[in-house]
Amino acid sequence: MNIPKTQPDIETSLAKAQKPSADAMKLHPFYRGKIETGIKVAIRSVDDFAIWYTPGVAASCRAIQRDPALVYEHTSKWNTVAVVSDGTRVLGLGDIGPKAGLPVMEGKALLFKYLGGVDAVPLMLDTKDPDEIIHTVLMLQPGFGGVNLEDISQPKCFRVLDTLREKAEIPIWHDDQQGTACVTVAGLLNALKIVGKPVNEVRMVFIGSGAANVAISRLCFKAGVDPAKALMVDSKGILGRGREDIYQRRAEYVDKWRLCEITNAEGRQGRIAEALVGADVCMACSRPGPGTIKPEWVSAMAHDAIVFACANPVPEIWPWEAEAAGAAIVATGRSDFPNQVNNSLGFPGIFRGTLDVRAKTITDEMCIAAAEALAGSAPDRGLDPQCILPVMTEWEVFAREAVAVGMKAQEQGIAGLALSADELYRHAADMIHRSRHITEAMMEQGFIEQPPAD
Repeated sequence: MNIPKTQPDIETSLAKAQKPSADAMKLHPFYRGKIETGIKVAIRSVDDFAIWYTPGVAASCRAIQRDPALVYEHTSKWNTVAVVSDGTRVLGLGDIGPKAGLPVMEGKALLFKYLGGVDAVPLMLDTKDPDEIIHTVLMLQPGFGGVNLEDISQPKCFRVLDTLREKAEIPIWHDDQQGTACVTVAGLLNALKIVGKPVNEVRMVFIGSGAANVAISRLCFKAGVDPAKALMVDSKGILGRGREDIYQRRAEYVDKWRLCEITNAEGRQGRIAEALVGADVCMACSRPGPGTIKPEWVSAMAHDAIVFACANPVPEIWPWEAEAAGAAIVATGRSDFPNQVNNSLGFPGIFRGTLDVRAKTITDEMCIAAAEALAGSAPDRGLDPQCILPVMTEWEVFAREAVAVGMKAQEQGIAGLALSADELYRHAADMIHRSRHITEAMMEQGFIEQPPAD
Protein backbone atom coordinates (compact mmCIF):
# COMPACT_ATOMS: atom_id res chain seq x y z
CA MET A 1 0.00 0.00 0.00
CA ASN A 2 1.18 3.52 -0.76
CA ILE A 3 0.77 5.26 2.58
CA PRO A 4 2.42 8.62 3.34
CA LYS A 5 5.06 8.23 6.03
CA THR A 6 5.71 11.03 8.46
CA GLN A 7 8.73 11.46 10.69
CA PRO A 8 7.74 13.88 13.46
CA ASP A 9 10.41 15.26 15.73
CA ILE A 10 10.50 13.07 18.83
CA GLU A 11 11.26 15.90 21.25
CA THR A 12 8.43 17.98 19.83
CA SER A 13 6.01 15.06 20.09
CA LEU A 14 6.99 14.34 23.68
CA ALA A 15 6.71 18.01 24.62
CA LYS A 16 3.23 18.10 23.12
CA ALA A 17 2.29 14.94 25.02
CA GLN A 18 3.51 16.45 28.30
CA LYS A 19 1.54 19.71 27.95
CA PRO A 20 -1.82 18.27 29.16
CA SER A 21 -0.11 17.22 32.40
CA ALA A 22 1.22 20.73 32.93
CA ASP A 23 -2.20 22.21 32.19
CA ALA A 24 -3.85 19.71 34.53
CA MET A 25 -1.74 20.91 37.44
CA LYS A 26 -3.04 24.43 36.83
CA LEU A 27 -6.68 23.74 36.03
CA HIS A 28 -7.57 20.98 38.50
CA PRO A 29 -7.02 23.28 41.51
CA PHE A 30 -8.62 26.16 39.60
CA TYR A 31 -11.93 24.29 39.18
CA ARG A 32 -11.59 22.08 42.30
CA GLY A 33 -13.37 19.16 40.66
CA LYS A 34 -14.83 18.43 37.24
CA ILE A 35 -18.45 17.60 38.09
CA GLU A 36 -21.15 18.83 40.45
CA THR A 37 -24.74 18.05 41.39
CA GLY A 38 -27.32 19.98 39.37
CA ILE A 39 -31.05 20.56 39.84
CA LYS A 40 -33.30 19.31 37.03
CA VAL A 41 -36.77 20.12 38.36
CA ALA A 42 -38.66 23.42 38.26
CA ILE A 43 -38.68 25.47 41.45
CA ARG A 44 -41.40 28.02 40.86
CA SER A 45 -41.76 29.05 44.49
CA VAL A 46 -41.06 27.78 47.97
CA ASP A 47 -44.28 25.77 47.69
CA ASP A 48 -42.56 23.38 45.27
CA PHE A 49 -40.35 22.14 48.11
CA ALA A 50 -43.45 20.39 49.46
CA ILE A 51 -43.61 18.42 46.20
CA TRP A 52 -39.93 17.55 45.83
CA TYR A 53 -39.45 16.88 49.54
CA THR A 54 -41.81 16.35 52.45
CA PRO A 55 -44.76 15.91 52.60
CA GLY A 56 -45.41 15.30 48.90
CA VAL A 57 -42.45 12.98 48.30
CA ALA A 58 -44.05 10.37 50.59
CA ALA A 59 -46.54 9.57 47.82
CA SER A 60 -43.70 8.51 45.52
CA CYS A 61 -42.10 6.51 48.32
CA ARG A 62 -45.30 4.56 48.94
CA ALA A 63 -45.79 3.95 45.22
CA ILE A 64 -42.27 2.52 44.88
CA GLN A 65 -42.80 0.39 47.97
CA ARG A 66 -45.85 -1.17 46.29
CA ASP A 67 -44.11 -1.51 42.92
CA PRO A 68 -40.28 -1.35 43.11
CA ALA A 69 -39.98 -0.95 39.32
CA LEU A 70 -41.44 2.55 39.69
CA VAL A 71 -38.09 3.68 41.13
CA TYR A 72 -37.00 4.05 37.49
CA GLU A 73 -39.93 6.41 36.83
CA HIS A 74 -39.83 8.49 40.01
CA THR A 75 -36.07 8.91 40.55
CA SER A 76 -32.84 9.44 38.63
CA LYS A 77 -31.83 5.78 39.03
CA TRP A 78 -32.67 5.18 35.35
CA ASN A 79 -29.83 7.45 34.21
CA THR A 80 -27.26 7.24 37.02
CA VAL A 81 -24.09 5.15 37.01
CA ALA A 82 -21.51 4.59 39.77
CA VAL A 83 -17.86 4.72 38.68
CA VAL A 84 -16.21 2.38 41.19
CA SER A 85 -12.46 1.95 41.71
CA ASP A 86 -9.98 0.93 44.37
CA GLY A 87 -7.14 2.85 42.70
CA THR A 88 -4.93 -0.22 42.26
CA ARG A 89 -4.29 0.12 38.50
CA VAL A 90 -4.79 3.73 37.54
CA LEU A 91 -3.83 4.51 33.94
CA GLY A 92 -0.10 3.77 33.65
CA LEU A 93 0.52 4.81 37.24
CA GLY A 94 -0.17 1.51 38.97
CA ASP A 95 -1.38 1.21 42.56
CA ILE A 96 -1.64 4.85 43.64
CA GLY A 97 -4.58 4.45 46.01
CA PRO A 98 -8.21 5.61 46.03
CA LYS A 99 -7.58 9.30 46.79
CA ALA A 100 -5.01 9.69 44.01
CA GLY A 101 -7.33 7.86 41.62
CA LEU A 102 -10.26 10.23 42.23
CA PRO A 103 -9.29 12.75 39.50
CA VAL A 104 -9.46 9.95 36.92
CA MET A 105 -12.90 8.82 38.05
CA GLU A 106 -14.16 12.41 38.00
CA GLY A 107 -12.88 12.65 34.44
CA LYS A 108 -14.73 9.45 33.62
CA ALA A 109 -17.92 10.94 35.03
CA LEU A 110 -17.41 14.06 32.89
CA LEU A 111 -17.12 11.94 29.73
CA PHE A 112 -20.18 9.91 30.67
CA LYS A 113 -22.23 13.10 30.94
CA TYR A 114 -20.86 15.10 28.00
CA LEU A 115 -20.62 12.27 25.47
CA GLY A 116 -23.53 10.07 26.52
CA GLY A 117 -25.84 12.21 28.65
CA VAL A 118 -25.35 9.74 31.51
CA ASP A 119 -25.08 10.98 35.10
CA ALA A 120 -22.11 9.32 36.80
CA VAL A 121 -20.85 9.43 40.37
CA PRO A 122 -17.20 8.56 41.21
CA LEU A 123 -16.90 6.23 44.20
CA MET A 124 -13.42 5.41 45.46
CA LEU A 125 -13.23 2.36 47.74
CA ASP A 126 -10.66 2.17 50.54
CA THR A 127 -10.08 -1.55 50.13
CA LYS A 128 -8.10 -3.88 47.87
CA ASP A 129 -10.09 -6.95 48.89
CA PRO A 130 -12.10 -8.24 45.90
CA ASP A 131 -14.78 -9.69 48.18
CA GLU A 132 -15.26 -6.31 49.86
CA ILE A 133 -15.47 -4.61 46.45
CA ILE A 134 -18.09 -7.12 45.33
CA HIS A 135 -20.07 -6.71 48.56
CA THR A 136 -19.95 -2.90 48.38
CA VAL A 137 -21.16 -2.78 44.80
CA LEU A 138 -24.04 -5.13 45.56
CA MET A 139 -25.04 -2.92 48.51
CA LEU A 140 -25.01 0.17 46.27
CA GLN A 141 -27.44 -1.27 43.71
CA PRO A 142 -30.68 0.42 44.93
CA GLY A 143 -29.41 3.90 44.09
CA PHE A 144 -27.85 3.27 40.67
CA GLY A 145 -28.93 2.10 37.23
CA GLY A 146 -25.51 0.59 36.48
CA VAL A 147 -21.90 0.34 37.64
CA ASN A 148 -18.70 1.11 35.75
CA LEU A 149 -15.72 -0.66 37.34
CA GLU A 150 -12.48 1.16 36.68
CA ASP A 151 -8.74 0.77 37.28
CA ILE A 152 -8.86 -2.39 39.38
CA SER A 153 -5.74 -4.55 39.17
CA GLN A 154 -5.65 -8.06 37.77
CA PRO A 155 -6.29 -10.89 38.34
CA LYS A 156 -8.93 -9.77 40.85
CA CYS A 157 -10.62 -7.52 38.28
CA PHE A 158 -11.75 -10.62 36.38
CA ARG A 159 -13.33 -12.23 39.44
CA VAL A 160 -14.94 -8.97 40.54
CA LEU A 161 -16.56 -8.45 37.14
CA ASP A 162 -17.62 -12.06 36.62
CA THR A 163 -19.11 -12.36 40.11
CA LEU A 164 -20.99 -9.07 39.90
CA ARG A 165 -22.36 -9.87 36.45
CA GLU A 166 -23.71 -13.10 37.91
CA LYS A 167 -25.16 -11.66 41.13
CA ALA A 168 -26.17 -8.06 40.40
CA GLU A 169 -29.61 -7.00 39.22
CA ILE A 170 -28.21 -3.97 37.37
CA PRO A 171 -25.64 -3.94 34.53
CA ILE A 172 -22.00 -4.12 35.65
CA TRP A 173 -19.22 -3.11 33.27
CA HIS A 174 -15.42 -3.03 33.54
CA ASP A 175 -14.20 -0.41 31.10
CA ASP A 176 -10.58 -1.51 31.16
CA GLN A 177 -11.77 -4.87 29.86
CA GLN A 178 -15.01 -4.44 27.93
CA GLY A 179 -14.65 -0.80 26.87
CA THR A 180 -11.11 -1.11 25.59
CA ALA A 181 -12.01 -4.35 23.82
CA CYS A 182 -15.05 -2.85 22.12
CA VAL A 183 -13.22 0.13 20.62
CA THR A 184 -10.19 -1.96 19.68
CA VAL A 185 -12.33 -4.49 17.82
CA ALA A 186 -14.00 -1.63 15.94
CA GLY A 187 -10.61 -0.30 14.88
CA LEU A 188 -9.46 -3.78 13.91
CA LEU A 189 -12.51 -4.43 11.74
CA ASN A 190 -11.93 -1.20 9.81
CA ALA A 191 -8.18 -1.79 9.51
CA LEU A 192 -8.78 -5.26 8.08
CA LYS A 193 -11.33 -3.79 5.68
CA ILE A 194 -8.73 -1.35 4.39
CA VAL A 195 -6.03 -3.98 3.80
CA GLY A 196 -8.56 -6.49 2.47
CA LYS A 197 -7.97 -9.35 4.90
CA PRO A 198 -10.88 -11.49 6.20
CA VAL A 199 -11.12 -11.46 9.97
CA ASN A 200 -11.34 -15.26 10.20
CA GLU A 201 -8.09 -15.78 8.29
CA VAL A 202 -5.69 -13.40 10.05
CA ARG A 203 -2.82 -14.49 12.25
CA MET A 204 -3.03 -12.25 15.30
CA VAL A 205 -0.48 -11.71 18.06
CA PHE A 206 -1.44 -10.15 21.40
CA ILE A 207 1.54 -8.55 23.16
CA GLY A 208 0.71 -8.38 26.85
CA SER A 209 -1.81 -10.56 28.67
CA GLY A 210 -3.25 -8.16 31.22
CA ALA A 211 -6.87 -7.16 31.67
CA ALA A 212 -7.01 -5.21 28.40
CA ASN A 213 -5.66 -7.90 26.07
CA VAL A 214 -7.49 -10.72 27.83
CA ALA A 215 -10.76 -8.90 27.13
CA ILE A 216 -9.69 -7.76 23.65
CA SER A 217 -8.79 -11.30 22.66
CA ARG A 218 -12.12 -12.65 23.92
CA LEU A 219 -14.06 -10.10 21.88
CA CYS A 220 -11.83 -10.56 18.83
CA PHE A 221 -12.53 -14.29 18.92
CA LYS A 222 -16.27 -13.61 19.11
CA ALA A 223 -15.89 -11.21 16.18
CA GLY A 224 -14.39 -13.99 14.05
CA VAL A 225 -10.65 -14.17 14.75
CA ASP A 226 -9.57 -17.82 14.95
CA PRO A 227 -8.00 -18.38 18.41
CA ALA A 228 -6.04 -21.37 17.10
CA LYS A 229 -4.15 -19.01 14.79
CA ALA A 230 -3.60 -16.44 17.54
CA LEU A 231 -0.68 -16.05 19.92
CA MET A 232 -0.59 -14.41 23.36
CA VAL A 233 2.70 -13.14 24.74
CA ASP A 234 3.38 -12.17 28.36
CA SER A 235 6.60 -11.12 30.09
CA LYS A 236 7.87 -14.71 30.03
CA GLY A 237 7.04 -15.57 26.45
CA ILE A 238 4.36 -17.09 24.23
CA LEU A 239 1.40 -18.67 26.01
CA GLY A 240 0.59 -22.31 25.37
CA ARG A 241 -0.22 -25.60 27.02
CA GLY A 242 3.45 -26.00 27.91
CA ARG A 243 3.48 -22.96 30.19
CA GLU A 244 3.89 -24.83 33.50
CA ASP A 245 4.16 -21.57 35.47
CA ILE A 246 0.62 -20.57 34.47
CA TYR A 247 -0.74 -24.12 34.84
CA GLN A 248 0.44 -24.24 38.45
CA ARG A 249 -1.53 -21.04 39.20
CA ARG A 250 -4.50 -21.74 36.93
CA ALA A 251 -6.98 -21.38 39.80
CA GLU A 252 -5.82 -17.76 40.20
CA TYR A 253 -5.16 -16.96 36.54
CA VAL A 254 -8.26 -18.63 35.12
CA ASP A 255 -8.50 -16.48 32.00
CA LYS A 256 -4.80 -16.69 31.25
CA TRP A 257 -4.78 -20.48 31.42
CA ARG A 258 -7.88 -20.62 29.23
CA LEU A 259 -5.92 -18.66 26.62
CA CYS A 260 -3.06 -21.14 26.94
CA GLU A 261 -5.52 -23.87 26.02
CA ILE A 262 -7.28 -22.26 23.04
CA THR A 263 -4.48 -20.29 21.33
CA ASN A 264 -1.16 -21.27 19.73
CA ALA A 265 -2.36 -24.48 18.08
CA GLU A 266 1.04 -24.97 16.43
CA GLY A 267 2.84 -24.84 19.81
CA ARG A 268 5.14 -21.96 18.94
CA GLN A 269 7.67 -20.90 21.58
CA GLY A 270 9.76 -17.81 22.13
CA ARG A 271 9.06 -14.17 22.89
CA ILE A 272 7.76 -11.16 20.96
CA ALA A 273 10.23 -11.48 18.07
CA GLU A 274 9.33 -15.11 17.41
CA ALA A 275 5.61 -14.51 17.85
CA LEU A 276 5.44 -11.71 15.27
CA VAL A 277 7.02 -13.70 12.42
CA GLY A 278 4.35 -13.92 9.68
CA ALA A 279 1.66 -12.21 11.78
CA ASP A 280 -1.02 -10.09 10.13
CA VAL A 281 -1.91 -8.14 13.27
CA CYS A 282 0.06 -7.09 16.32
CA MET A 283 -2.20 -6.07 19.22
CA ALA A 284 0.08 -4.61 21.91
CA CYS A 285 -1.19 -3.53 25.34
CA SER A 286 1.98 -3.98 27.31
CA ARG A 287 5.03 -2.11 28.61
CA PRO A 288 5.45 1.51 27.43
CA GLY A 289 8.13 2.05 24.81
CA PRO A 290 9.74 2.98 22.64
CA GLY A 291 11.72 -0.17 22.05
CA THR A 292 9.29 -2.69 23.51
CA ILE A 293 8.60 -3.74 19.90
CA LYS A 294 11.56 -3.36 17.55
CA PRO A 295 11.26 -2.31 13.87
CA GLU A 296 12.94 -5.48 12.65
CA TRP A 297 10.22 -7.53 14.36
CA VAL A 298 7.57 -5.58 12.45
CA SER A 299 9.49 -6.21 9.23
CA ALA A 300 9.11 -9.95 9.87
CA MET A 301 5.30 -9.66 9.91
CA ALA A 302 3.10 -10.43 6.91
CA HIS A 303 2.53 -8.04 4.01
CA ASP A 304 0.20 -5.12 4.85
CA ALA A 305 0.64 -5.76 8.55
CA ILE A 306 -1.48 -3.94 11.15
CA VAL A 307 0.12 -2.73 14.38
CA PHE A 308 -1.84 -1.53 17.40
CA ALA A 309 0.71 -0.14 19.88
CA CYS A 310 -1.52 1.00 22.72
CA ALA A 311 0.75 1.45 25.73
CA ASN A 312 0.55 4.85 27.40
CA PRO A 313 2.07 7.39 27.57
CA VAL A 314 4.53 6.11 24.94
CA PRO A 315 3.53 3.32 22.53
CA GLU A 316 5.57 0.14 22.33
CA ILE A 317 6.97 1.39 19.01
CA TRP A 318 6.79 4.84 17.43
CA PRO A 319 4.24 4.87 14.58
CA TRP A 320 6.76 6.16 12.04
CA GLU A 321 9.16 3.36 12.98
CA ALA A 322 6.47 0.74 12.47
CA GLU A 323 5.46 2.29 9.13
CA ALA A 324 9.06 2.42 7.93
CA ALA A 325 9.38 -1.25 8.88
CA GLY A 326 6.44 -2.15 6.62
CA ALA A 327 3.28 -1.75 8.69
CA ALA A 328 0.34 -0.64 6.55
CA ILE A 329 -1.72 0.71 9.44
CA VAL A 330 -0.58 1.79 12.90
CA ALA A 331 -2.83 2.75 15.81
CA THR A 332 -1.91 3.98 19.29
CA GLY A 333 -3.64 5.19 22.43
CA ARG A 334 -2.49 8.79 21.90
CA SER A 335 -4.50 11.66 20.50
CA ASP A 336 -1.46 13.34 18.90
CA PHE A 337 -0.94 10.46 16.46
CA PRO A 338 -3.35 9.16 13.79
CA ASN A 339 -5.71 6.31 14.69
CA GLN A 340 -6.17 6.84 18.40
CA VAL A 341 -7.82 3.82 20.05
CA ASN A 342 -9.64 5.31 23.04
CA ASN A 343 -12.33 3.57 25.09
CA SER A 344 -14.08 6.94 25.45
CA LEU A 345 -15.51 6.16 22.01
CA GLY A 346 -17.37 3.24 23.55
CA PHE A 347 -18.66 3.42 27.10
CA PRO A 348 -20.85 6.58 26.85
CA GLY A 349 -22.90 5.19 23.96
CA ILE A 350 -22.95 1.65 25.31
CA PHE A 351 -24.30 2.74 28.68
CA ARG A 352 -26.76 5.09 26.98
CA GLY A 353 -28.32 2.18 25.11
CA THR A 354 -28.11 -0.16 28.12
CA LEU A 355 -29.90 2.27 30.43
CA ASP A 356 -32.50 3.26 27.85
CA VAL A 357 -33.82 -0.29 27.50
CA ARG A 358 -33.17 -1.08 31.16
CA ALA A 359 -30.95 -4.06 30.31
CA LYS A 360 -30.05 -6.45 33.12
CA THR A 361 -26.43 -6.81 32.04
CA ILE A 362 -24.01 -5.90 29.24
CA THR A 363 -23.20 -9.00 27.22
CA ASP A 364 -20.31 -9.64 24.86
CA GLU A 365 -22.86 -9.66 22.04
CA MET A 366 -23.92 -6.12 23.01
CA CYS A 367 -20.23 -5.10 22.93
CA ILE A 368 -19.82 -6.64 19.48
CA ALA A 369 -22.91 -4.77 18.29
CA ALA A 370 -21.45 -1.53 19.62
CA ALA A 371 -18.09 -2.27 17.96
CA GLU A 372 -19.78 -2.91 14.62
CA ALA A 373 -21.79 0.31 14.96
CA LEU A 374 -18.62 2.23 15.78
CA ALA A 375 -16.73 0.63 12.90
CA GLY A 376 -19.64 1.41 10.58
CA SER A 377 -19.68 5.08 11.54
CA ALA A 378 -17.41 6.48 8.86
CA PRO A 379 -15.13 9.21 10.23
CA ASP A 380 -15.75 12.74 8.98
CA ARG A 381 -12.51 12.58 7.00
CA GLY A 382 -13.43 9.24 5.47
CA LEU A 383 -11.98 5.81 6.20
CA ASP A 384 -8.30 5.51 5.28
CA PRO A 385 -5.07 4.06 6.74
CA GLN A 386 -4.52 7.24 8.75
CA CYS A 387 -8.12 7.42 10.00
CA ILE A 388 -9.71 4.11 10.97
CA LEU A 389 -12.12 5.41 13.63
CA PRO A 390 -14.28 8.47 14.27
CA VAL A 391 -13.26 10.91 17.00
CA MET A 392 -15.14 11.93 20.12
CA THR A 393 -16.44 15.17 18.58
CA GLU A 394 -18.61 13.15 16.18
CA TRP A 395 -21.57 12.85 18.57
CA GLU A 396 -23.70 10.71 16.25
CA VAL A 397 -21.36 7.79 16.94
CA PHE A 398 -22.62 7.49 20.51
CA ALA A 399 -26.27 7.59 19.47
CA ARG A 400 -25.65 4.83 16.91
CA GLU A 401 -23.89 2.70 19.51
CA ALA A 402 -26.85 3.23 21.86
CA VAL A 403 -29.23 1.96 19.18
CA ALA A 404 -27.10 -1.10 18.44
CA VAL A 405 -26.74 -1.97 22.13
CA GLY A 406 -30.41 -1.38 22.93
CA MET A 407 -31.63 -3.46 20.01
CA LYS A 408 -29.22 -6.31 20.80
CA ALA A 409 -30.35 -6.36 24.46
CA GLN A 410 -33.96 -6.67 23.32
CA GLU A 411 -33.00 -9.41 20.87
CA GLN A 412 -31.29 -11.32 23.70
CA GLY A 413 -34.30 -10.99 25.98
CA ILE A 414 -32.50 -9.08 28.73
CA ALA A 415 -34.15 -5.67 28.24
CA GLY A 416 -36.83 -4.36 30.57
CA LEU A 417 -38.26 -1.97 27.97
CA ALA A 418 -39.16 -2.40 24.31
CA LEU A 419 -38.14 0.50 22.07
CA SER A 420 -37.70 0.82 18.32
CA ALA A 421 -34.41 1.81 16.74
CA ASP A 422 -35.87 5.22 15.88
CA GLU A 423 -37.02 5.77 19.47
CA LEU A 424 -33.62 4.78 20.82
CA TYR A 425 -31.80 7.11 18.44
CA ARG A 426 -34.04 10.10 19.14
CA HIS A 427 -33.74 9.66 22.89
CA ALA A 428 -29.97 9.19 22.80
CA ALA A 429 -29.55 12.23 20.56
CA ASP A 430 -31.76 14.32 22.84
CA MET A 431 -29.82 13.32 25.95
CA ILE A 432 -26.43 13.98 24.34
CA HIS A 433 -27.51 17.34 22.93
CA ARG A 434 -28.97 18.35 26.27
CA SER A 435 -25.68 17.70 28.08
CA ARG A 436 -23.67 19.64 25.52
CA HIS A 437 -26.08 22.55 25.38
CA ILE A 438 -26.20 22.86 29.17
CA THR A 439 -22.40 22.94 29.29
CA GLU A 440 -22.22 25.53 26.52
CA ALA A 441 -24.90 27.70 28.14
CA MET A 442 -23.16 27.62 31.53
CA MET A 443 -19.88 28.64 29.88
CA GLU A 444 -21.56 31.47 27.96
CA GLN A 445 -23.26 32.78 31.10
CA GLY A 446 -20.16 32.52 33.25
CA PHE A 447 -21.38 29.77 35.58
CA ILE A 448 -18.44 27.74 34.27
CA GLU A 449 -15.44 30.04 34.33
CA GLN A 450 -13.05 30.25 31.44
CA PRO A 451 -9.58 28.93 32.31
CA PRO A 452 -7.01 31.61 33.15
CA ALA A 453 -4.70 32.69 30.36
CA ASP A 454 -1.27 31.06 30.25
